Amino acid sequence: MSLKIGPIVFDLIGTTLSPEEREILQHPLIGGVIFFARNYQSPDQIAQLCKTIRAVRKTPILITVDQEGGRVQRFLTGFQRLPAMGKIGELYAESPKLSLSLASATGYLMAAELLSVGVDLSFAPVLDIDYGNNQVIGQRAFHQQADALILLAKSFMQGMQTAGMASVGKHFPGHGAVSVDSHLDLPIDLRQLKEVAENDISPFKHLINNGIQGIMAAHILFSSIDKHPVSFSSYWLKEILRKQLNFKGMVFSDDLNMKGAHVAGDVPDRAQASLEAGCDMTLICNDRNGIIKTLDRLIQDKFFVSEAKFLPIQGRFQSTQLSLKNSTLWQEKFNYFQDVTQQYDLIND
Repeated sequence: MSLKIGPIVFDLIGTTLSPEEREILQHPLIGGVIFFARNYQSPDQIAQLCKTIRAVRKTPILITVDQEGGRVQRFLTGFQRLPAMGKIGELYAESPKLSLSLASATGYLMAAELLSVGVDLSFAPVLDIDYGNNQVIGQRAFHQQADALILLAKSFMQGMQTAGMASVGKHFPGHGAVSVDSHLDLPIDLRQLKEVAENDISPFKHLINNGIQGIMAAHILFSSIDKHPVSFSSYWLKEILRKQLNFKGMVFSDDLNMKGAHVAGDVPDRAQASLEAGCDMTLICNDRNGIIKTLDRLIQDKFFVSEAKFLPIQGRFQSTQLSLKNSTLWQEKFNYFQDVTQQYDLIND
């Protein structure tokens, strides 16, 4: 008997589960939880919260967070501070071999720490090219050049996989060329498909060919290519991502509460539109009423996630916090990471 895994990822208000959240977790359309900084106090606290979530849910659930590094790192105290990926990219010009090794070590440390407290997945790596005109991406991107970005992101992904964590490339097909922040408005990219494919899509293509398990779609309208933003576009998600790039893994929408997604109607309409367009799981954050309305309105039997896509994206939990820090692999990666980041001053408080 196959599992029925829901397509909705939602957020929590605090550091423990409220009665309402316990009820939401048991709804069949729920498939995941995403943590923010407000949900975190300490490694022990977040480990207990993960255990409680899994005990309440009973059937498999994906526990996620954005732990990219730099300014996008939700868990700080008690976790290793990570550099912005752009800092690793800056090192590439001086020493490609060193920067690639650091990218791999950083991916490993990030993933191993999260897995040790019960978190399945960090939405990483960022595959956007840094064109220098998008502040919301900026140093979240590895590099300004696609070839270097591909090598760095691949190394980071391999580090994550060594730890036992799947990777999610974002924000397909590339967020770096637009100046508008999709949290605040719908960015419009006027470029033709040929230019986007030759540049922005190439990191996604290469990482798909190297086994990346997840892709997150952007809230961007490529007005010369399709009339719908990517998260709601079957052309982008089914024709280009699935057919042309031959991606078989999990497709996530970006947060449907972002202003860039509001063109698709109210929250339940956005959820349905993203799932019909080709997203497997869709994120709804910071909108509890929107979550409840979506669970009430979305047709339950239409959008369940297949086990073939869900199982590879789950974390492979191998260590507790204590056993991880005592392991030879952790100590080797950690010491190398510390040496390089301190030598080149890559982590700025």
